[in-house]
Amino acid sequence: MATQLRFSANINTFNACADRYVLTGYGQRYSTDELIRRATQVEELTGVEVVGLWHVNDDNVEDIRRQVKEAGLVVTCVTPDIWAQGKWGMGSFASNDPEIRAAAIAEVKKSMTWARRLNCEVIDLWFGQDGYDYPFQADFISAWERIIAGTKECADYLPEIKIVIEYKPKEPRTHCFVGTVGSTLLLLNEVDRPNVGAMIDVGHALMAYENAAESAALLQRFGQKLFYMHFNDNWRLWDDDLTVGSIHVVELLELMYWLDRIDYRGWYALDIIPYREDGVRAATESIKWIQAAHSLLDRMGRDKIAAVIARSDALAASAMIREAMMG
Repeated sequence: MATQLRFSANINTFNACADRYVLTGYGQRYSTDELIRRATQVEELTGVEVVGLWHVNDDNVEDIRRQVKEAGLVVTCVTPDIWAQGKWGMGSFASNDPEIRAAAIAEVKKSMTWARRLNCEVIDLWFGQDGYDYPFQADFISAWERIIAGTKECADYLPEIKIVIEYKPKEPRTHCFVGTVGSTLLLLNEVDRPNVGAMIDVGHALMAYENAAESAALLQRFGQKLFYMHFNDNWRLWDDDLTVGSIHVVELLELMYWLDRIDYRGWYALDIIPYREDGVRAATESIKWIQAAHSLLDRMGRDKIAAVIARSDALAASAMIREAMMG
């Protein structure tokens, strides 16, 4: 039986976004309450993600909770900001500076507290600044020991809040320590907490030259640790955060099949950055692509797909996909 899909989006989807060439962004800037209202314009969207300090803080958390509820939405994820300030430039959890490490852990704990007050079950732990850029710059073992210890401390702070590890191979560092599904599984094994799992960001998996379907299967096989999904697309070379289905259609189809097969019940969240496009239209189109892939699997027949996989028949798989997509 196909899973009922629930859709969420990072509310930054609906804001202007800067790059290193146009620092003010390519469109209109909106306040957090305006972003929440823009999210309601997306059909089928029932959840939003917020970033700690960007959208929610100690002073406005109750206002955000009220605004989201009045909009008919729920907060599905809070992301601690341990990467977008200069003080994190040489790392957060893995920093050589114990004061910086303590500050990063405190920031994550604050986001966990905000999540609880927002009736949100998930925070997204992305170690974007924890990595290196040059040879002989990093003590790999010490860095990993610090990441493991910090993650354990946060997990034990509020066990009712799930922590999802979002891996990414590079950017803003040229090498991120937690960069692949494999390194993520190693981290989860060492942390060994029931409330710590993984997020697959499809674009990050593509950058890591992974097949997101296989990554999902691995996280299921080794501990049932797939807690959350971010959908987007790119050309594999960079984290472009393009709309879903814009490039890797067949890979999207296989991912949707495996999410059903492993009985993934989490959110189908959008993490797209429509620099030059309207965010509401981009989110709407992305959701339609996910729904279309899901419906196509229904028409193909999941039993038929499973039988083709069981035979390891590449040409039968090719014909099955071609006939379903091209007629």
